[in-house]
Amino acid sequence: MLTVRYETLGVRPGDRLLDLGAGGGRHAYEAMRRGAHVTAVDYEMSEMSNALWMMRSLRAEDPAVTINGGLGSAVVSNALALPFPSGSFDRIIAAEVLEHIPDDRRAISELARVLRPGGTIAVTVPRWGPELLTWALSDEYHSKPGGHIRIYRQSALISRLEDEQLRLFDRHHAHALHSPYWWLKALVGVDDSQHPLVSAYHKLLVWDIVAGTPFTRLPERMLNPLIGKSLVLYLEKRP
Repeated sequence: MLTVRYETLGVRPGDRLLDLGAGGGRHAYEAMRRGAHVTAVDYEMSEMSNALWMMRSLRAEDPAVTINGGLGSAVVSNALALPFPSGSFDRIIAAEVLEHIPDDRRAISELARVLRPGGTIAVTVPRWGPELLTWALSDEYHSKPGGHIRIYRQSALISRLEDEQLRLFDRHHAHALHSPYWWLKALVGVDDSQHPLVSAYHKLLVWDIVAGTPFTRLPERMLNPLIGKSLVLYLEKRP
């Protein structure tokens, strides 16, 4: 399930790409398929071990990666002090990570530092409206350790990014079908994955990811402007 549009970000073979908060590596894998030289970063050792194993497997098994020359590495690091020289990356993806970081301004500053002038970055966060409703339905949703600690208004996030010499050039919303899923979990209990309604909806989302049929993709495209769960911003670092 990809949140970022790689064509909009401008990913090309040979690009140095940082995937911050990579988790299991969903965005890193696609970047590798497109020939990027990917560095996946997360603060969890277990996540990075899994991501590195998967990237190595992908390079060995997917002919597209070999043809395009994609490479991948994984680093355990704190977003507030990235272990890379300034201007190290052509592209950066920071998907659903800033809402977890108390000092988000410092994290944004670090992202801008390691992006080269003229490079591009995609930043995604939970959208204000759907996220606000989820918080209203469940205190547990946002009070769990490691959970979301803030809700961004679009204008406020753009302002913080532009303070670091990043220029917005595109935006969109994504994953409208996921908003009702989280509202449902908030109602029945965020840890109750076995609830019949939650289980049934989760199966629908998995089927959508695997099958990719118009039955789900068309309604999601229509609903994204209204209830898309994620806000996706694309910015370029000023020279």
